[in-house]
Amino acid sequence: MSLRLPRLAISHLGVKLFVIILVVNVGIAGLVFLAVSRSLDRGFIDYLETTQASRAETLAEGLGQEWARRGGWQWLRDSPPAWQGLVRQQLWPGEGPPAHGIERRLGDARDFVLHDSEGLPVIGLSPGGREMAAELHWLPIEHDGQQVGTLGYRPPQQLMARMDRIFLARQQRNLGIITAALSMASLLLAGGLAWWLGRRTRSMALATRRLTEGDYSTRLPEQGRDELSRLASDFNVLAATLEASREARARWVSDIAHELRTPLAVLRGEIEAMQDGIRPFDEDNLYSLSQEVGQLERLVADLRLLSQSDAGALEVQLAPLDLAESLASRLDEATGWLDDSGLELAVSVHKPAWIRGDARRLRQLWTILLDNSCAYTNPPGLLEVSLSHQGDRVRIIWQDSPPGVPEAALDRLTERLYRVEGSRNRASGGSGLGLSIASALVKSHGGTMQASASPLGGLCWTIEFPVLENDRRSRQEAD
Repeated sequence: MSLRLPRLAISHLGVKLFVIILVVNVGIAGLVFLAVSRSLDRGFIDYLETTQASRAETLAEGLGQEWARRGGWQWLRDSPPAWQGLVRQQLWPGEGPPAHGIERRLGDARDFVLHDSEGLPVIGLSPGGREMAAELHWLPIEHDGQQVGTLGYRPPQQLMARMDRIFLARQQRNLGIITAALSMASLLLAGGLAWWLGRRTRSMALATRRLTEGDYSTRLPEQGRDELSRLASDFNVLAATLEASREARARWVSDIAHELRTPLAVLRGEIEAMQDGIRPFDEDNLYSLSQEVGQLERLVADLRLLSQSDAGALEVQLAPLDLAESLASRLDEATGWLDDSGLELAVSVHKPAWIRGDARRLRQLWTILLDNSCAYTNPPGLLEVSLSHQGDRVRIIWQDSPPGVPEAALDRLTERLYRVEGSRNRASGGSGLGLSIASALVKSHGGTMQASASPLGGLCWTIEFPVLENDRRSRQEAD
């Protein structure tokens, strides 16, 4: 079942993401605005100071030459209006001043003061600027190394108080427009991203809640190839695994109940028959009851072993052990038993093969495989067992003759109480747990057990164990 969410549902994560992204972007835009405004302010003032100082130096040099040509400053005292023309001539020789703007304001003659060599005023401040005389900057006027006067000029902070405010106001307005545009873009970006991410995470949260409530049919849509899509895929795999596990658990309980019901029903029937006098209370009937009890004990023991394996508490005493010797010894003991079952045994074991193993548990493994081959191989049949070294692994190939197992059922042979329909149905009354126990025993030794079709026409088991480190090194040195 694919999960669908109501369109108007609110995602708290989406709201938080929206607020965080919006605040961060607006904060960054504000910091940029303040930094650029401050930089413009300081840079503009520095530009004005440099320009005004350069103009004053040019004017002082020209005034020194004019003093030599005129023979003093008396002509300016006698004709003050000539001062403005002189300033313009020195600052913009051959061309008139700009019609407007900052350049014209920096060259205004009213903002310059001229004193003679004795410090007496020649040209003073305009009436509106006398209160700022103490803040003037002064430059010496020299001619041939002799100081003939001093030139004072206003600093840009006074001179351009209004002009720089106008300029900076325009720049700040432009920056404000840019900041507002960035804020709007951040709003749209934060809203879209928060809605998209919040919607997907909200669907995952809802699906997880359904999963915890036992609805394992819940599935998430897998869209795109990003991390959220992979997370959705992993969630779907988890849900499918839990669903299969629940079905397997239900089937497991049902199969266990079935397995226990049969011997219990036989026991109950035989006991009631003896109680009713239908069957005599003799040694033969007690032996029959003992057989049923023994079957129950074996089933309980198998279940206990599997539960220990699931809990990681299976009792295995690992020690250096020759796997080839363990296998060959058990096969030698089973030769007569296999002959009675109509099976021919072919063994190819290369000794030694040292691993860390438990002799008792490995003997149990060989017995389970022998029981399985005897129970499910048609006589006359063939059982081939081989052991070889494959790098740092010891490989055992255990295969028999027909009947075989359908390919679709190969991966399920080690499932508990699983039986293949058809020619390999249980015929000997086993519990159906043998191959599950065999797989658990192999895993407890760090090995693997894989089923496949046998070239002989039956079933093939490929079992691998890790080689003991010392044996691996000795074989590498021998090679």
